[in-house]
Amino acid sequence: MSSAGQGARSAGSAPDRVVVEADGGSRGNPGTAGYGAVVFDGDSRRVLAERNEAIGFATNNVAEYRGLIAGLTAAAEVGARTVDVRMDSKLVVEQMSGRWKVKHPDMIPLARRAGELAEQFDSVRYTWIPRAENSHADRLANEAMDGNAGQSSAPSTPVVPTPVVSAPAGGAAATKAPTAPGWTGAIGKPTRLLLLRHGQTPLSVERRYSGRGNPALSEVGQAQANAAAARLAARGGITAVVSSPLGRTRQTAEAVAAALSLPVQVHEGLIEADFGEWEGLTFSEASKRDPELHRAWLGDTSVHPPGGESFEEVRTRVTAARDDLLAEYPGANVLVVSHVTPIKTLLQLALDVGPSLLYRLHLDLASLSVAEFYPDGGASVRLVNDTSHL
Repeated sequence: MSSAGQGARSAGSAPDRVVVEADGGSRGNPGTAGYGAVVFDGDSRRVLAERNEAIGFATNNVAEYRGLIAGLTAAAEVGARTVDVRMDSKLVVEQMSGRWKVKHPDMIPLARRAGELAEQFDSVRYTWIPRAENSHADRLANEAMDGNAGQSSAPSTPVVPTPVVSAPAGGAAATKAPTAPGWTGAIGKPTRLLLLRHGQTPLSVERRYSGRGNPALSEVGQAQANAAAARLAARGGITAVVSSPLGRTRQTAEAVAAALSLPVQVHEGLIEADFGEWEGLTFSEASKRDPELHRAWLGDTSVHPPGGESFEEVRTRVTAARDDLLAEYPGANVLVVSHVTPIKTLLQLALDVGPSLLYRLHLDLASLSVAEFYPDGGASVRLVNDTSHL
């Protein structure tokens, strides 16, 4: 095996046409990162070479590009002339195909290097594939991030790899960092819940209580869902999309799921709080209708609206929903598309704080938050109310 934790393996000679599948990951984004790449015979799917390497502290997109560079380098080493690149990073595929402009300063030198490598072949074609079809490269990338680069079973005749271009000097990949949350001492690989609030509806425009009612997304809301979909597709690495059963969340989830080539799964426990007879009222209208009850509801999570649900009851079912997700997707990234109250409750659970968070935290429409739950019971919050994609 090669030195410095980088694995490279090949077997036999390659035909002129090969398939390169590459993947990169970052646990934290940015966080502990690594890539994997595999070169297949274009006809027989025989493995000709494998590459993987841990690259320190970097973003997911940097790791994806590093995987592509490693794959193209390996393809050249086995004598390929025609290369079909298959990746689950839509960002890299679209940028390398020339349909999207490379704007991020961390990506520019990596895209340039990949382009230089591609010029030595007669032709290179880039194709996006679902993550499920990129499992070989994904496994190699995860081995690298686990610190086991080069440790999987290898074909014979090892090949010493050509060094892959490093990230820009002083860039993210040059800095080592522990996996989060680090100093808290949490053990194991967390299940990361990416918490996406649904897009705008007519009731949200008028700031009305919108619980079990089922308004559709507005035109603006659909555009917000599409923007979130583009962001999450570029990020990649999402195993499942789970939604509240209500229409506005289903529409939002379907936009993202389509971009990720994943199905939408529905969990009843992620539904919004039931506001009972206050459904469709504004804050002031509900306050005038039931002044004492409304005032008590704002300070006591055991109080419920007339005919509705208390925040304590919401917490009970959201906790059960979280436990279901942790059991079904251990160590995975799961997109949860839900509403204000369930998302706040999941953040409250991760932070292990009191109910004041429910009343003081603001979440915008189509905002993204991220909470991690560790197998030993630890938790952390990485992101709250991010709307940079809008």
